[in-house]
Amino acid sequence: MKQIADLRDEVDRVNGVGHELDDALEMLEILGDEPGVERDVDAAIARVAATLDELEMAANFDRPYDTHGAIVTIRAGAGGTDAADWVAMLARMYLKWAETHGLTTQVAEESPGDEAGLRSITFFLRGRNAYGMLESERGVHRLVRISPFDQAHRRQTSFAEVDVVPETQEGDVEDIEIRPEDLRIETFKAGGAGGQYVNKTESAIRIIHVPTNTIVASQQERSQMQNRDVAMTILRAKLIAREREERETKLAEIRGERKANEWGSQIRSYVLNPYQLVKDHRTNVETGNVNAVLDGDIDGFMWPYLQRRNEFSGAA
Repeated sequence: MKQIADLRDEVDRVNGVGHELDDALEMLEILGDEPGVERDVDAAIARVAATLDELEMAANFDRPYDTHGAIVTIRAGAGGTDAADWVAMLARMYLKWAETHGLTTQVAEESPGDEAGLRSITFFLRGRNAYGMLESERGVHRLVRISPFDQAHRRQTSFAEVDVVPETQEGDVEDIEIRPEDLRIETFKAGGAGGQYVNKTESAIRIIHVPTNTIVASQQERSQMQNRDVAMTILRAKLIAREREERETKLAEIRGERKANEWGSQIRSYVLNPYQLVKDHRTNVETGNVNAVLDGDIDGFMWPYLQRRNEFSGAA
């Protein structure tokens, strides 16, 4: 039923493009000399072009899990407090991007930095093709700016690693068996905004998969059982992704080797000083509108990456 609904949505969007172009043409033929008509027609054409770009991108999401939701984890790298602040900035960027694309979001876990920002954060982005689009963001992101935490106002370079895996469910084609004896489960008190309810119960859950030393956590839900379910969902997704990486060398080549969270390993640089520029080092796509990017306007980096990935895959 979900596949049928998705296909109907695609057909409706394609038909909508045709209807909007017909309306624009009719407007030109009937009201072509009226003030403002040309502006309205240009706006309609721009909307059609944006829809066609989205449909073209969606047509490329044919790999396993491309249509699934995404689990995003961002971790601070080199850069101290600035790196923790950078994690918070990136999380805001992706959450605002998700909002503009109609995706639902759920924060599973976040660890505050010592002075500001976040040492790490994990959240779900749910909606059609969420993983297919966010897969392009996996890697190290580099920020260059005047540090707001440096009294001497020196320029600081900091790094954060973004990891993206598809959300999976029990019963998926590539489901994986997780043995209870392989798990070490810890509980801890979830942080809060304060007040009478803060840190009263150990509702937060941390799960360690001992054979792979994979660690996941959830602390945002009200009950320990809910947090356990969320953590198990994250663990299952990470273990499936790990297994696929080990089994499929082609996928490993497409994704590239996981690089150190520091100098020389970034997939994208965000420069705020001495000039303003965001550049993707894989596709050489760049823009000077840094504020728009940090507000979630990152589609311009996703589509070129997807085209490059498909070309590489076809050549392989």
